[in-house]
Amino acid sequence: MDSAKPSLELVRSVTDEHVLRTLMRHRRLTRAELASEIGISKPTAGESVRRLTERGLLADTGERTPGGRGRGRVGSYYALDPGVGAALAVTIAAEGVVAERLDVYGDTVARAARQIDRPARPDQIAAALLAVATELRDAAGPRDAAGPRDATGPRGATNSRDGGPRDAEPRGDDGQTVRVAVVSAADPVDRASGRLVHLPDSPFLVGDLDPVAVLAPFVDGAVVVDNDVNWAALAERDSVGADGLRDFAYLYLGEGLGCAIVNDGEIRRGRTGLTGEIAHLITIGPGGRATRFIELFGELGLRHAGTTAIDVERLLTTADRAVLGAAVGGVIAALIALADPQEVVIGGSWGPALLDDIRSAATWAPRDVTVRAAGLTETPVLAGVRAAALNSLRRAIVGR
Repeated sequence: MDSAKPSLELVRSVTDEHVLRTLMRHRRLTRAELASEIGISKPTAGESVRRLTERGLLADTGERTPGGRGRGRVGSYYALDPGVGAALAVTIAAEGVVAERLDVYGDTVARAARQIDRPARPDQIAAALLAVATELRDAAGPRDAAGPRDATGPRGATNSRDGGPRDAEPRGDDGQTVRVAVVSAADPVDRASGRLVHLPDSPFLVGDLDPVAVLAPFVDGAVVVDNDVNWAALAERDSVGADGLRDFAYLYLGEGLGCAIVNDGEIRRGRTGLTGEIAHLITIGPGGRATRFIELFGELGLRHAGTTAIDVERLLTTADRAVLGAAVGGVIAALIALADPQEVVIGGSWGPALLDDIRSAATWAPRDVTVRAAGLTETPVLAGVRAAALNSLRRAIVGR
């Protein structure tokens, strides 16, 4: 029996996707170069370019290859149309709210930031989110030779939202529609709604917040919200390669405490999205007695006044490292017993500095698992958010 042949429409769709993704990598190519890169005929490449240009996804750049005198025909360079869309990458943390507007190549074309107080109130963070989103909508423009604009203003579960049809697409001054937004929050995130959830002893947010509702008017498609440690873990995974790092626990030890569990290359979030909330794990406290992990820092006098946020500077200069190492070792033993990771990665502002003490204390864990410092140390959360925003934007463009 002959196997069914793919329809002409399917072949065209696959070809168009190859053309779009190839131009996302190379920025501009002629039809002949596209044919060579993809492995299709020049007429097939030409037809795809024609279709995509008619749909407003590609544009003739006006640039031409040298031609004549034995150099062949003049070729026209094509690129993605400047109006195909942009993405927002947003981080909400104790340091403030930062938003970047990314183009389809992953370049930051505009940036805005607002500082916030600690502990933060939902209305203050919502106002900061609204301010940075408005600023990027009104001020985003083409990137010049000087790099992205930096417009820092005055002090002031993953959830996907299908924007559906709109009367007018949210556009910036550069005419680009913001097709997706990816948000990181330094707090637990409800998996179903994308709302930030206030838990006991939360060092940052006091109250609940709905970033999806705040950003929805600025985005034509999905708004995706997740915890900052999850984004950092995904960035660590990608820096190593998903084939090399598929099962691990990412333990964040900074002003706050968090953990991400990656299994088969994917973040595990649990029923409500609160997998990895380690603050209330029972571990080893001073004198070997049992204590909640978060309460240890209050007992040792390592909190900022009026909050449960850990005073990192005081911890690194005055704390008993053996006591801290034993407490973190107890947490790691629990993670190994329950999650069976390939390795445990230590990130955050003080965790890697105590790595030797932590390793020494983790020797009694139920299985021998590598404990190491995070390899990606330069803004890992933002790196994870940027990568997710770019991937989502490209999928949205291909889906058109």
